[in-house]
Amino acid sequence: MLETLAAAFAALMTAEHLGYMLLGVSVGLVVGVIPGLGGIAGLSLLVPFLYGMEPISALGMLIGLVAVIPTSDTFASVLMGIPGSSASQATVLDGFPLAKSGQAARALSAAFISSLFGGVVGALILTGFVLIARPLILMFGSAELFMLALFGLSMVAVLAGRSLPKGLAACSIGLLIGAIGGAPATGEFRMIFDTEYLYDGIPLVIVGLGLFAVPEISDLLRRNSAIAQGSVIGAGWLRGFLDWWRNIFLSVRCAGIGCMIGAIPGLGGSVVDWIAYGHAVQTTRKDPQFGKGDIRGVVAPESANNAMQGGALLPTMLFGIPGSGSMAVFLGGMVLIGIEPGPSMVGPDLNVTYSIIWSLALANIMGAGICIALAQPISRLTAIPFPFLAPCMIALICFAAFQATRDLADLVALLALGLVGILMKRFGWPRPALLIGYVLSPQAETYFYQALQFNGWDFLLRPGVIIIGLMTLASVWFGLRNRVDDTGTAAGAAASRASRGVQILFAAAMLGFFAVTLWDTTQHSFLGAVFPVGVGVVGLVFAAILLVHLWRGHDDHPAFYDYEIVGDHAESDDNGWFWTGPAWIAGLVAATALVGFYVSMILFFIAFLRLRARAGWVTTLTMTAGAAAFVLGLAWMLSLNFPYGLLQQSYDLPWPFR
Repeated sequence: MLETLAAAFAALMTAEHLGYMLLGVSVGLVVGVIPGLGGIAGLSLLVPFLYGMEPISALGMLIGLVAVIPTSDTFASVLMGIPGSSASQATVLDGFPLAKSGQAARALSAAFISSLFGGVVGALILTGFVLIARPLILMFGSAELFMLALFGLSMVAVLAGRSLPKGLAACSIGLLIGAIGGAPATGEFRMIFDTEYLYDGIPLVIVGLGLFAVPEISDLLRRNSAIAQGSVIGAGWLRGFLDWWRNIFLSVRCAGIGCMIGAIPGLGGSVVDWIAYGHAVQTTRKDPQFGKGDIRGVVAPESANNAMQGGALLPTMLFGIPGSGSMAVFLGGMVLIGIEPGPSMVGPDLNVTYSIIWSLALANIMGAGICIALAQPISRLTAIPFPFLAPCMIALICFAAFQATRDLADLVALLALGLVGILMKRFGWPRPALLIGYVLSPQAETYFYQALQFNGWDFLLRPGVIIIGLMTLASVWFGLRNRVDDTGTAAGAAASRASRGVQILFAAAMLGFFAVTLWDTTQHSFLGAVFPVGVGVVGLVFAAILLVHLWRGHDDHPAFYDYEIVGDHAESDDNGWFWTGPAWIAGLVAATALVGFYVSMILFFIAFLRLRARAGWVTTLTMTAGAAAFVLGLAWMLSLNFPYGLLQQSYDLPWPFR
């Protein structure tokens, strides 16, 4: 055993291995900073360069990229309010409010140190766990995985805000959106409404950017100022380090949660940050300010998502079962360089396994160190007037959204979900609850069918199911006691009675969504319809309860809330929420359908900077040229496509205009 450990350490510390790892970390930093791309795009970029490389060095490069993306994606989550990737969705809830209050550097440094700690803790756990991991992982069957999906859904109780019917209805909407497309049990296509784009469902990147990015861009444009309120950037990385140190036990617990969830095939990184965030809310008693800028809401998910990467390596290496899209590409890279996943990874190739685990820890240290060094200067972006940042953000999220399926309908779906996200934020519907439902919908439905098929209803009597069920009940109980109130006060709710009619219309539209879903399910078999019917009925009930509250409730009832009246725009005389954000995105989408994305982006930059930011011609042309060059270089390096329009169908144009 000592010889194996010595061989792994010797391979890890070679100059060639460290150099390739640093290359992977550098690529991961760039990819992670750009919202919506994530690990799949970065790993796909590196795979062609693996041919002929020495296996340990090639793995170092891949591990460097995998490890650092959950760290560098924090920039977008904190500074822009846009989930940099699925691993940093929960960080937005408190990281962005901290940035808006002038504490961006504090939030970033706390996040990076938490990420570093989580990654190292995850590697240490795996070092001792790898030899006993195989039998423990095999203990989790479909029944236990279904219960874990329910445990993830229990976080809705934490994130429901003041109105529980809104939270449960929002979660039901997410579950139904996640069920669009083929039914796991029968292969029937549900809720597609003769639309080809919906056959494979709506991609996660579209849902995440639509619910969080578009509403924040719209709000910041209406404020017409910098992201940070005031000129103070923040106390820097030292204060963030002290924040993490005060909450080190929370960081340790969340790193353990991330490692365990990551090791379970099928859940992946899309839910672990929500579970960690919910755990932080449930266990905090001292002055909780979650949803408004609580640093513990940054420490918890960032500690978990880096540790999750280490856990996710276990099923990938030991069983060849990737737990996420990025792990699937990583698995392909392993096979490409001649390393076969399986039992040999804890036998003859154990030294390779330990080299991978320790590379993960070292890459986290490299990446976090670079990000900490960049936190202070990059946080100064929050002091730039937002109208100058907005066109860059809009172009980036549209470009990232298109890469989901490379269909123009990606941009249309982004706009539609962006409008839903704006209205949900305005009327106090919890967007995280919808996102959790969407992420867990495929797993919950698939594992439920498999559990019934393999065990019948007796699966409810399995010891693991009972244990996880009790944990879920405890989570719901603690969650109801410590819900995150991000929807204002009762006094603020009373002020919104003037908009009761608009709120009723929105709630009625959500009720109509559930009704249309139930109508669609009547055309499918029992196995194809039972899941959406069950979810649709629950959503219909709670949407109806909400409508009754809105129709008959008192003015101070929690169901009432209107961000237009009690939020940042209460006394604003601007042109309204639609014309500040969604209208510009709609214009870019419409122009893309006609002349393609690259031409449309150039015209969009010029129009936005001249008409909205009122910039001079020198500033406008300089920024437009810089943006055009950056997007062009990004597309060339990552082999990404631009959306095309009618112009490209009519004429044979050279790249990048085709």
